[in-house]
Formats: sequence, C-alpha cells, structure tokens
Amino acid sequence: MSIATILLPVFVQVALTFVLIFTLGTSRMAVLKRGEVRIPDIALGQRVWPARQQQISNCYDNQFQLPVLFYVLTVLAIITRHADYLFVVLAWIFVVSRLVHAYIHCTTNYVRYRFLSFAIGLIVLIAMWAIFAAQILAGV
Repeated sequence: MSIATILLPVFVQVALTFVLIFTLGTSRMAVLKRGEVRIPDIALGQRVWPARQQQISNCYDNQFQLPVLFYVLTVLAIITRHADYLFVVLAWIFVVSRLVHAYIHCTTNYVRYRFLSFAIGLIVLIAMWAIFAAQILAGV
C-alpha cells in the first residue's frame, strides 16, 4: 500500500479542520463587524458568540477529539507497516463519518443524526485500534 493511499484520508480530515477554522474565522469577523459582539466581550474566550458561531466553534473543537486518535494510529500503522487495505478502507469510513458529522453539526445540528455519525466513526476507530493492537501483540 502506497504512503499516498494511506495518507489521503488523513489529508481529507486535515482539510476539514482547516475549512472549519476558516469558516469560523470569517463568520466571527462578520459578527464583530456588525457589532453583535464586542472584542472586550470575547477577549478572554467567553462564550458570548451567537449560536451559529458557537455551533461552528464546537464542530471545529470536535476535530481535536476522536481525530487525534486516528492521526496517532495512522502514524503507528505506517511506522510498523500495518497499514493494509483493511486499514485504508476503515480510515475512509472514519473520515466520511467525520465529514457527515461536521456537515450535520454546522447545518441542521440534528443531534440524533449527528450522534449516529459520531457513533459510526467511534466504532470504526475502536475497530481500527483493536485490529492494530491484535496484529502487534500477535507479532503479525
């Protein structure tokens, strides 16, 4: 399996994170320009942003939770040469679940569907870690 094939899902996940931070930044700048929020009100990180900006911010923050375990696993799988076809398929399922989660989070924010997409990603990530750990411990 080529490094590019293994890392492509990582690149997509990273791109999602960058898209969210730019979306958040432009959205917050617009709120500040309209005077809906004043800089002293947010200088220490208070959560006085309107709901829409908080929604995007929460989604952005989510990209530093489960995906961190995905990044670490990908690096370990590459180093140990355990990034096989199954790994890449599961990585894509995980990343697609994150894309769906972010889309729901930043649009309708319908919690039932958002949780379902989160749960799918979580289950896939647990499976990825379990398979990797089993391979390492079995000396495969």
